Amino acid sequence: MKHAVIFDIDGTLLDSSVDDDRMYREAVVQVLGNVRLRPGLADYDPVTDTGILLQILKDNGLPTDQGKIADIKNEFFVRLESHVQKVGPFRELPGAKSVFRRLRDSDAHHLAIATGGWKYSAEVKLNTAGFDISAVPLATSDDALERTAIMEVALAAIGEEVASVTYFGDGLWDQRACEVLGWTFRAVGPALAGISSYDDEFTIKSSSS
Repeated sequence: MKHAVIFDIDGTLLDSSVDDDRMYREAVVQVLGNVRLRPGLADYDPVTDTGILLQILKDNGLPTDQGKIADIKNEFFVRLESHVQKVGPFRELPGAKSVFRRLRDSDAHHLAIATGGWKYSAEVKLNTAGFDISAVPLATSDDALERTAIMEVALAAIGEEVASVTYFGDGLWDQRACEVLGWTFRAVGPALAGISSYDDEFTIKSSSS
């Protein structure tokens, strides 16, 4: 059996977390007005685009209005597209595209993506940054509310039994989800003292003669 490797996106494959959070908050305020927002992502649970939005509505005594939710999503997508047009693609974390290609072409691994973001925004970020995700299972906040459920959707989409699962993520919520699922967690970025580069991940080591 092959080994599954599953990636988050923001802060894990791409240096996009700060701008993503800013645009998300701007979209919420644009549609809902001056509502109360919690200080940081870690203050929400689940930390997914849909999950956070439902909690914002609840925090502010607003009904779960599917029309408003759709308006916020569309406003966020417009801001994301504008950002990419004006600033350019989000930068990959060092070595991210290389390790992505290695795993996609590997005979020993299955590759998938599980993100708390929405599908359209995930595709825009990765495609414009040069990631070939055409044959890679992608699970998002459009598939499930809870992060653990999104991760399970990604694993199921592989369609085969696997020997192990390793998940790369940058947030405490990623780490906790892996603990619940019993997956190996690989931390990325400074928040969890994770790796800063993928250059040494899944490389073929040559044996010394």
